[in-house]
Amino acid sequence: MRITPLLHVFLVAAGLAVAPMSATAQTVTMGSVGSASASLWPVFIGLKNGFFEQQGVKVDLVFAPSNAALAQQLAAGSIDVGLNSGLVGPIQAIDKGAPIAVIRLEITPAPFVLLGKGSLASMADLKGKRITVGGAKDITRILTDRMLRAANVDPESVDYSYAGATPARLSALKTGAVDAAIVLPPFNFYGESEGFRTLGLTKDVAPDMPFAGSVANTKWASANAALLRRILTVNDRSVAWLYDPANRRRAIEILVEVSKGQPADVEKTYDFMVGGRYYEPSSAISRGKLKSVVDALVAVGDLDKPVAVDRLVLPGLDMVD
Repeated sequence: MRITPLLHVFLVAAGLAVAPMSATAQTVTMGSVGSASASLWPVFIGLKNGFFEQQGVKVDLVFAPSNAALAQQLAAGSIDVGLNSGLVGPIQAIDKGAPIAVIRLEITPAPFVLLGKGSLASMADLKGKRITVGGAKDITRILTDRMLRAANVDPESVDYSYAGATPARLSALKTGAVDAAIVLPPFNFYGESEGFRTLGLTKDVAPDMPFAGSVANTKWASANAALLRRILTVNDRSVAWLYDPANRRRAIEILVEVSKGQPADVEKTYDFMVGGRYYEPSSAISRGKLKSVVDALVAVGDLDKPVAVDRLVLPGLDMVD
């Protein structure tokens, strides 16, 4: 892979070697947030199995420290395609006129787990307790509020703290600074192994709200329509491969290799994510699912008014109701 000098963006360090590309392969700079994780499992499957190569796509995979940084690089044209992007940032950016657009939904629903101290028996025990989420108007706050209401707990009766990403939230729980934390796998498994208890899953209160999607720079996408279609074809093929039980062992090996995770934790993550059917199987974008994110942002005041869903999506892509 070619090393691209992007501001605030870092090249993934290991585990992405694939067979040599043909001279006609087209290079696409794809960015994501953080590091290699289960959220990008289909991408690594596409790389390791040669699916991108077969479509004439050479992937330059880079990582940004935050969704905001990723959106900035997309808008500037330094990144062509953003992978596993939280949809809140892109929706807000598009609403303000940024030249980016949604090209695929990747994960629905959000695979968050609310993890609490072992002394808490259920969500009902969170009244008067301290919970850490990503931010005051973050999607994790929106979903936690929904979980509390579903358990007949007034969100105003809990004390929220904000700790950014999942590792920081789990750390706050482990140090005793909070009573519960909303986390992503495999961090819920780390917590459970230390005596913390799963209190609830966000998919139970928001089964149709997307967690992440792919976005693209609109100028690049307009100039590379056929190439973009080939990338979406790889995405669909990779998810289908991941969902095939015959590929379980190899899928686990791939994520262990690229993430440097422990095999036992990756196995649990596979059972959670694949067993729960969290990965979107098709590139056809659901208007209803995308609208659920817009409605949630309007409800918390992150958007002044609803944004038309079709305005968020790159023109010409497949959409369903």
